[in-house]
Amino acid sequence: MRATAELHKLGQSIWLDNITRALLTSGKLREYIRDLSVTGLTSNPTIFDNAIKSADSYDAAIQEKAAAGIGSEALFYDLALDDLTQAADLFRGVHESTAGIDGWVSLELSPRLADDAPGSAKAAIELHARAKRPNLFIKIPRHPGRHHGDRGIDLRRRCRST
Repeated sequence: MRATAELHKLGQSIWLDNITRALLTSGKLREYIRDLSVTGLTSNPTIFDNAIKSADSYDAAIQEKAAAGIGSEALFYDLALDDLTQAADLFRGVHESTAGIDGWVSLELSPRLADDAPGSAKAAIELHARAKRPNLFIKIPRHPGRHHGDRGIDLRRRCRST
């Protein structure tokens, strides 16, 4: 038995901290789920930035969206949602078989929204609605070193209520 499968049997959730279009199109992510007991995937803007810079698999989509007048941040989220909804579909069986404990895929909001609770709530709700995947969650960044107190609680309530 692989070490990752043994870890999973002991209750450890194994998440991949990476996403690339090639990981999806090559079938590698499906293999990781099936053969290595990977149970979730996390992403952030830096991960996507590295994926986009290191491969040409995003070039056609970028050119098409840019020609349509889609701005840089909207273009980023379009590309991210394209990849992450595919990943969420691959993890859907894990999500269902574990009653939502595992099988999650994450998308992080722009750090520019870290001090904007209403803007963060609006963006998180809109992105989740666009994704249309129950196992895709939106990570909401906060400014490091600052106490957000009631604003953070209010933000979580707003996002959960929709």
